Amino acid sequence: MRLLVVEDDVSLQKALCKGFRKLGYIVDAASNGEDALNLFFSNIYGLIVLDLNLPKLQGMDVLKEIRTENKDVPVLILSAKNELESKIEGLDGGANDYLAKPFYFAELEARIRALLRRDFKTNDTVVEIGNVKVDTVGKKLIVSGKEVELTKKEYGIIEYLCLRQGKTVTATEIIEAVWESETEDANDSFKVHLCKLRKKLPEGFIKNIRGQGYYVE
Repeated sequence: MRLLVVEDDVSLQKALCKGFRKLGYIVDAASNGEDALNLFFSNIYGLIVLDLNLPKLQGMDVLKEIRTENKDVPVLILSAKNELESKIEGLDGGANDYLAKPFYFAELEARIRALLRRDFKTNDTVVEIGNVKVDTVGKKLIVSGKEVELTKKEYGIIEYLCLRQGKTVTATEIIEAVWESETEDANDSFKVHLCKLRKKLPEGFIKNIRGQGYYVE
């Protein structure tokens, strides 16, 4: 899962990125509104963490541009503005959640998990499909009651597919969400990790439609 963190406080931005990467997310960061929109229009993000007080372009203006282009990507406002009016303005402006500073990282993490589950139409932290379970909190794959050892990228692939159960997604979409960058090497790496992952799952669990992409039923 790829996140975009928009925060002009460099020390906080670095701390957030470090924390999210430890949790297994791919993270891009921007320190001003213009850079944030450039990244947004160049990549596919699973969620955006957005500050309001930004140089060059204010957070609410960034949010407006995001919602003009994409009404579905979850946006969590993380702001020092703690007034009720600011929260109402942010939520009415298209944000999915609003967390005031100072905050506990554990709460931010939990809110992000909740938004991602809501986006993928599930209220559970564990996605269960047949005898396969994906624990989105513990980042674990369990098959027939036994935990299966996975690499970080293997887990990223199976989580991405299971959260989109029944939907066909392209290799490019998976690579953009799980890999640091989309390159020729990333495409080869994806094929290798997918092949190894399939061997750890029930036969035929990950299906593909030639020329369209991959899915789980």
